[in-house]
Amino acid sequence: MTRQQQVARLAELLVERQQKVVTAESCTGGGVAQALTEQPGSSAWFESGWVTYSNAAKMRCLGVDAVVLERDGAVSESVVKAMVAGACRAAGADWGLATSGIAGPDGGTPEKPVGLVWLAWGNAQQQQALSCRFSGSRHAIREASIDQLLAIFIAELEADASEAN
Repeated sequence: MTRQQQVARLAELLVERQQKVVTAESCTGGGVAQALTEQPGSSAWFESGWVTYSNAAKMRCLGVDAVVLERDGAVSESVVKAMVAGACRAAGADWGLATSGIAGPDGGTPEKPVGLVWLAWGNAQQQQALSCRFSGSRHAIREASIDQLLAIFIAELEADASEAN
């Protein structure tokens, strides 16, 4: 499925439910929000987005706990989940999507190498996260992160819809 098809499917699912999504991004630098708002009529289901690149912005804008950032680092499951929860609370959105990773070409460590990206989705009360390892250029890592997050979130919404029926 192309990105355009992914976003069209996501729009369909959210409109059916009369729900809205918000984004909280670090390594993708607003790429998820940009992909979503490429879809005409996205204001019906896209609420807002934050690019919280620095730890200070994650704390100030999304309420990520400084202790969690210090303990686990920005590229971690706990932080992307907190980003989702904080964005949903701040925007009053039904769903949130978040990214945090190391897109390179530098900044990696043996524990957290270039290409490591945490993706998260959920709402203010419950979040899920997935660690991914992408390769290639900075651009390729960021693009793969966006595509993977959209695919996962669509699958989640489709699974919820089939369980409800």
